[in-house]
Amino acid sequence: MHQTAIEAVVAADIPQVLGFVLAARSELFPKLREAGTPDDLANFEQVYLHGAGRFLVARHAGRIVASIGYLPYDRRFAHIDYPGLKVVEVVRLFILPQFRRAGLASQLYRALAASAVEAGVEVIYLHTHPFLPGAIDFWLKRGFNVIQVDDDPVWQTTHMECRLPTD
Repeated sequence: MHQTAIEAVVAADIPQVLGFVLAARSELFPKLREAGTPDDLANFEQVYLHGAGRFLVARHAGRIVASIGYLPYDRRFAHIDYPGLKVVEVVRLFILPQFRRAGLASQLYRALAASAVEAGVEVIYLHTHPFLPGAIDFWLKRGFNVIQVDDDPVWQTTHMECRLPTD
């Protein structure tokens, strides 16, 4: 029986990571297929390996089965602001269907949160959507609070945050 290992991405992993993330994104968000490659992924090495972002994957038998990352929060939602705080945004949490509901997302998030604490992050922000089964409840169980739900009948973007302990 193979164990699932959580690892930080290194440069040699980038092509495989991009293939995994872009395929998962396309499946979950078909309307975004034509939108092209997001900037963080197009500049993966600069953003996640040499910048302030972090990216982790889970491998099972050498194959990527899950991913998660964070980026410095860029205030792309004008109504969500954190003046004076160090804030990151959780991005790219994808788990292959056959690996869901086995605690893998929790393990990935714990590892990512530990990295954020080490980096002096004060708040972890994320947004999700009600049409993603179990997503809001998952984050609530990890200590996140809903701070706003956008009045949009399609996406109903749900903004959430988790304040991290500081010394």
